[in-house]
Amino acid sequence: MSDESLKKAQQAQPAGLDLGKALGVGGPEITEVDKAKNFKGTVVRLIKYLKPQYPMLLAMMLVAAAGAWFGIWVPDIMKKVTDCLVDSIQYFTDISPEGTNQLYTYIAPVLWTCAALYVLNALLSFTSGMIAAIMSQKVVRRMREDVKRKLDKVPLSYFDGTPLGDILSRFTIDIEMISLTLQDSINQIITGVMTVVGIMVMMIRIDWLLSIIAIVSLPCLLLVSSVIVKKSQIEFSRQQQRIGELNGHIEEMYTGHRVIKLYNHEEESIEDYEKINKELKKATRRSQFLAGVVLPAIKFVDNLCYVCMCVGGGLRAGSGIITIGDIQALLTYTKNFAQPIENISNIANTIQSSVAAAERVFEVFDIEEMVPDGTAQVNLAAVQGEVDMEHVKFSYVKEKPLITDLSLHVKAGDSIAIVGPTGAGKTTLVNLLMRFYELDGGSIKIDGVDIRDYPRNDLRSLYGMVLQDTWLFNGTVADNIAYGCPNATREQIVAAAKEAYAHSFIETMENGYDTVINEDASNISAGQKQLLTIARAILKSPRIIILDEATSSVDTRTEKYIQSAMLAMMEGKTSFVIAHRLSTIKHAQVILVMNHGDVVEQGNHEELMEKKGFYYELYNSQFAGINDENRDDDTNSSGSKFIQS
Repeated sequence: MSDESLKKAQQAQPAGLDLGKALGVGGPEITEVDKAKNFKGTVVRLIKYLKPQYPMLLAMMLVAAAGAWFGIWVPDIMKKVTDCLVDSIQYFTDISPEGTNQLYTYIAPVLWTCAALYVLNALLSFTSGMIAAIMSQKVVRRMREDVKRKLDKVPLSYFDGTPLGDILSRFTIDIEMISLTLQDSINQIITGVMTVVGIMVMMIRIDWLLSIIAIVSLPCLLLVSSVIVKKSQIEFSRQQQRIGELNGHIEEMYTGHRVIKLYNHEEESIEDYEKINKELKKATRRSQFLAGVVLPAIKFVDNLCYVCMCVGGGLRAGSGIITIGDIQALLTYTKNFAQPIENISNIANTIQSSVAAAERVFEVFDIEEMVPDGTAQVNLAAVQGEVDMEHVKFSYVKEKPLITDLSLHVKAGDSIAIVGPTGAGKTTLVNLLMRFYELDGGSIKIDGVDIRDYPRNDLRSLYGMVLQDTWLFNGTVADNIAYGCPNATREQIVAAAKEAYAHSFIETMENGYDTVINEDASNISAGQKQLLTIARAILKSPRIIILDEATSSVDTRTEKYIQSAMLAMMEGKTSFVIAHRLSTIKHAQVILVMNHGDVVEQGNHEELMEKKGFYYELYNSQFAGINDENRDDDTNSSGSKFIQS
């Protein structure tokens, strides 16, 4: 993206840090999370999102519930062993073989039954875990696909205004957090709820009066956990936001590390990192502290219930109302009663982080999508490349109009040069031609058909583009050249490279056209990158060519060769050339001079120089040594300042 479009995109950028701020040239500040987000609404929405997995979810719930029930059943059976031992205590003072055999005959089947129940509990718990794992992966896969499809449909302004690290965080970390909850936490919650309900039933069946103690403790446990969890919700939301901001900052700093070192802004970058990191540390410390408080609070209430149960059980057993085995079963149930709530509290931080992560993913789903594709059936091979702009209006920020009323007619095959100071709207005009942004008013037509009526893929297939900022992917040189024409033969690739004067340096590389360009294209120079992107545009042979300062990264000698190649490529095709070095566009048929989003002058080089207007001042500021430092760029004629990008 050029400096001009970056400037406009930053005006619409949400809270976060960017490279400009790290370099000390301003930028938005980090904003605090003032209140918790919609926890309940997000949970409901997540449950609805799970609808395709309802059968698996139901199966997991049934299996987990059955496994929990087998585990609950054991203490009620084991109490019979205790009662039998108490009733048969005389066998330990007056042991007889007959009595021992009777005792073993009674106890052994009970113990084997308990062992079988524990084995079933383990098997069903394992099965429910497997179902949960399969279900979570299916959900995560579908969620990633949905996010990918959504990001394919959002306007370019979203990517211009959102830090890359934040987008990647939603796509990776947030979805993984949801996966963790679906795989582990939900299974524990279902098992815990079943355990609490089952224990209550068993305790009431043994002694309804003592069970009241446990029943009364349940609201206390829920009250303690809910109050603390509610307070921690804000901190977990803040934690997730800080993680996204930190990822965005790190991404920007490593991407622009050369610029940072060039301007000696390492300390400022570190300060910004420390600032975000401290905020993340603060939010994490608070959220983890609140999550850690839940377990001790629950244990305190649980221990009070245990003591009350011991005292009450002793009194009831002394009165002959219940047996020692009943007391043992009740105490076991009492400890198991609080255990599920403790488990849920133990994973409270995971649940809170997952809900906050789900909110961030759903925010992507809620982004306004691009205007639907057009449905016009156009014979692309017959397109001539005539462009008409009629009363075009556009602004990056609604309150700050950029292009107010632009009209322009470009004949098929014309070469149009676009010049003007930074912020004049040159790159914006190209973005509108490519339909990267939607018009606020007016229309742009190609061969008389509004570009909004074209399917986007068909529209963009008409263009070949060489930008000031090069982009190459991790792959061979040949693959990068053939990016816009994947079916091209090796001969066509080589021919395009020769036309772009890239063939000679490609041949000197280790594996020639099969040399692999690494991930950040650091194994070739900036000028070589530009030559490859030019070869890519030549190979595509488009109807309309857009060059955004395409020779900015090459030396003067190479620039002359490329100019010849460009002239040959543009022959017979409509071309738009954005240039800051005016010497490169002297031979253009039409030169558009833009300022503040409007075309202020129009004509060829000789005509504009004769007018001695804005273009005259721009040209002389580069070649006649005019001191333009004190000139005012708000005028559109003499006295204008040209700010060279």
